[in-house]
Amino acid sequence: MLNFQIKPSSPILEFAFKTAVMSAKPSSSEKTLDDFLRGKSEQTVALFNHFVSQFQKIGKVTVHPAKTMIGIATARKRIVYITQLGKNSIHVVFPFEKPYPDNLCFQKIAQVPGDQQYNHHFRMLAKEDVNEEVRKFMKLAYQLGN
Repeated sequence: MLNFQIKPSSPILEFAFKTAVMSAKPSSSEKTLDDFLRGKSEQTVALFNHFVSQFQKIGKVTVHPAKTMIGIATARKRIVYITQLGKNSIHVVFPFEKPYPDNLCFQKIAQVPGDQQYNHHFRMLAKEDVNEEVRKFMKLAYQLGN
């Protein structure tokens, strides 16, 4: 895997590039972070930047753009996935080995068929959505991924 620096194509993307280490595989099918954020609303980019910055307050993470989603990883493994950058929202999946049903932050918890993985779906519409409860699950994901 190559580590490299990319200059942001617009001021809106500057924070994302300053706060995350970009990693990508040299493959034509892989997307860059710029590919994912290009054309997105300022609100969506701000939500993405805020979410990544909140994770970086917990510990060192890297951002891994892939073909269909953006992974956030510790040095050991990817711990959450941003699966959708909507018009004014982002959708994040937290994969855990067991369900955590007693919460108000996940809109859906679904077991991956044939696997002991439970995907916890979080929809972020405002920076304030990353509250204490969400930060608790971010810390758990980070600890389990380290």
